[in-house]
Amino acid sequence: MSSETNDDSGHCATPDSDGEVAEEIAIISFERKLETAEEIQTELADRYEAIDIIEYHGDVFEQYWGEYDCFVGLMASGIAMRKTAHLLDDKWEDPAICVVDEELTWAIPITGGHHGANQVAQDLATMGAVPAMTTASEAAGKQGVESRAKAMDAHVVNGDSTVQTNLAVLDENLGPVARLEGPRAVLVGDDVTVLKRNKDDGVVIGTGSVSGADKERFLEAWEEALEQTDYELEDVEFVGTATRKEDEEGLLEAAQELDLGVVTFDKETLLEHEGPTPSKSKELIGWPGVSEASAIAGGRDHELVLKKLSYEDEVTVAIGK
Repeated sequence: MSSETNDDSGHCATPDSDGEVAEEIAIISFERKLETAEEIQTELADRYEAIDIIEYHGDVFEQYWGEYDCFVGLMASGIAMRKTAHLLDDKWEDPAICVVDEELTWAIPITGGHHGANQVAQDLATMGAVPAMTTASEAAGKQGVESRAKAMDAHVVNGDSTVQTNLAVLDENLGPVARLEGPRAVLVGDDVTVLKRNKDDGVVIGTGSVSGADKERFLEAWEEALEQTDYELEDVEFVGTATRKEDEEGLLEAAQELDLGVVTFDKETLLEHEGPTPSKSKELIGWPGVSEASAIAGGRDHELVLKKLSYEDEVTVAIGK
């Protein structure tokens, strides 16, 4: 059995660290689990370019290896591991693999966590599955360089370097991504990860909020801010915010709806890029105004296009470039 859905509206249009994301996925399912496979296909249809359902047989992974960005194994993890171990060659080239049980309790990335499997696991979480991600940065609740690349619509040029840079992420001493404009020649070592943009420069939405602000408030605030500039939604590179806001559900849901990545900045980075508008949070907790500082820190020129706006006293927005 094989079926396919096509849609370009999902968040998977952002290239991953090897230049690809999980745009085309195959759900590998035993016959008795095909109904669950169809439920997954229906739920995720608008997030991927194509979703095929393929009935399991002994050589199914070998037969379709290289044709999909990610395999979703509706099966025990041991089966997927035994049937794919001999096929694995290069983490930057191999398809990702994520397994999920029939009851949709757990979604477990096995290989290619940063190349599609974590992404699929997070999407399966919308169906109730718990994404059991074991990549070090995600397990520690931190944004690894591959995730930063995806959020910034860039890809990693020198993959081997991510071992060292992600260790720095775990030790909290990597700092923000440095942005260089050319023409320029840059000499780097093995512990420097080089990200290359996938499209022309745009602007950055810097945003803060009161705790619990919902998705609609963020969407309305961002739209209102952009209307006061010469830029439109398609010009936005990503959304910037503070690490203390990285779990705001409304913010994350709004960014996902608009197919935008979210990049978080720590307190020290934001203090270095503090905006001109006074902020009560600086007096109360020592953090500068999140929206302006995030917009400045994330922009290629570290400049404000639009100073902070407050929307219904719930969401603040600034635009940087």
